[in-house]
Amino acid sequence: MSNISYRLPQEIRLTGEFPGPRSAELAERRAKVVPGGVASSVPVYAADADGGVIVDVDGNSFADLGSGIAVTSVGASAPKVVEAVQDAASHFTHTCFMVTPYEGYVAVAEKLAEVTPGDFEKRSVLFNSGAEAVENAVKVARAATGRNAVVVFDHAYHGRTNLTMALTAKAAPYKRGFGPFASEVYRVPMSYPYREPAEIDGKEAAERTILQIEKQIGGQDVAAILIEPIQGEGGFIVPAEGFLPRLAEWARENGVVFIADEVQAGFCRTGKWFAVDHEGVEPDLVTLAKGIAGGMPLSAVTGRADLLDAVGPGGLGGTYGGNPVACAAALASIETMEEWNLNERATAIEKAIRGAIEPLVSESDIVGEVRGRGAMMAIEFVADSNSKKPHPSAAKDVAAYCLERGVAILTCGTYGNIVRLLPSLTISDELLDEALKILVEGIRSV
Repeated sequence: MSNISYRLPQEIRLTGEFPGPRSAELAERRAKVVPGGVASSVPVYAADADGGVIVDVDGNSFADLGSGIAVTSVGASAPKVVEAVQDAASHFTHTCFMVTPYEGYVAVAEKLAEVTPGDFEKRSVLFNSGAEAVENAVKVARAATGRNAVVVFDHAYHGRTNLTMALTAKAAPYKRGFGPFASEVYRVPMSYPYREPAEIDGKEAAERTILQIEKQIGGQDVAAILIEPIQGEGGFIVPAEGFLPRLAEWARENGVVFIADEVQAGFCRTGKWFAVDHEGVEPDLVTLAKGIAGGMPLSAVTGRADLLDAVGPGGLGGTYGGNPVACAAALASIETMEEWNLNERATAIEKAIRGAIEPLVSESDIVGEVRGRGAMMAIEFVADSNSKKPHPSAAKDVAAYCLERGVAILTCGTYGNIVRLLPSLTISDELLDEALKILVEGIRSV
C-alpha cells in the first residue's frame, strides 16, 4: 500500500443532513428530466472521488464499497489514468478506428493478448460496454462454428440489450416487459454450492449440466458455452472447484466455443488477472469491460485468432468502439495495476473482509454464507440457516444502515438477498476496516 497515493482524504465524513440540500435539489431536477426506469442505489450526487471514497455535492465523504460496480478498481481518479486521458483528449477524441485507425487501439490489443489466459495467438476487438462485448463474442462463435445454439446458466447476468437480456436469467427488472427476446438461447444448471439440494462436487455438477446440454440441445448444435467464472448480479456465486475445467474440456471435445464473461471479475478483482486463472482454465474467448479502463467506457472480446479471424471485413466494429481516450485510459489503468500489484492487494482485501464477516455465520442465523474471491465478496442473507430461505429485506436493511453511516454498498442476487462488496483495490486499510466495522454493526442490528 505504500506506493498508492491519494488526492482526497480517505475518511468517512458526514455533515449531518442526509441526503443534503444540494443532493435533494438535484433529485428534484432529475425527476423532471430522467425517467424512473433509470434507478440509483444511493440518493446522493457525487462531486469528487478518489481511492476508496466518494465525496458528494454536500461535502459528505463515503467509503465506497461498490466502485461503480467493479469499474474503478484503480480508484476513480488514478493519477496515471487522469494524465493519460488529458493527454489523449488534447490530441483527438475520435476518428473512428474503422475509418482512420490509431496506435492506442493496437496497443490495447497487444496488452490484452499479454495478460489474458492462454498461450496461443490472439486477437482483440474493442467496444464500449460489457453487453456489446458479450453480443459480439456470440457473433464470433456463431460465425466460426456455423452453429446457432448458445448455452447460458441459471443466475446469469450478461447485459440489457436484446440478445444479452435473453442470455440473462433474472426477469425483473432486466427482462420483464421487454420481449420478445433472441432465440437459440438455452439455460442450464449452475454450480451453486450453498444451494445445492445434495452434496455434489464441481465435476459432478458439470456432468449434470453436460447431460442436459447433450439431451436437450445436442452438443453438435452448440456454438458456445457462455459463463461468468464468478457470477456477478446473480449473487457472486463461485462454482465448485472442477466445474469450470470440466465444462471447458467438454467444449473442446465437441468443437464448442468456451466464452468466459469476465466483465465484472476481470482485471485483478479476484486476486488474479482473471477469475478463470484460479483453476487454470484457458477460454477460447474472454469478454472484458468494467475495470479495464479506470472508469472510461471500453470493452473487449479477446481470444483465439482463428475464431476472431473467421468474421469477414466489416462484420465487427462500431462507431465509438475502442475510443482513443478510453484506450489511453486502459493502458494507464493496466500499468497502474501492475505497478501497484493490485492482485496482491485484492487478496489482502479478501482476508480483511473474511476476518470481519465470517464470524457472523455462526453468530447470526441470518448470515448464511460469506463467499467470493479477492475484492469480489458477498454475504448471503437467509431467514435461518436450516431452511436457507432467502431474506432480501435483511440485505436491503443492512445496506440502508451502512449508507446512513457513510458506507456505500450494493445488493444483488437472483433472490435480492445478497450484499456484495466491491471496494476499489486502492482502498486504504484504515478506511476498509472502518467500513467493515460499520457493516458488522449493521448486520448485528438487523
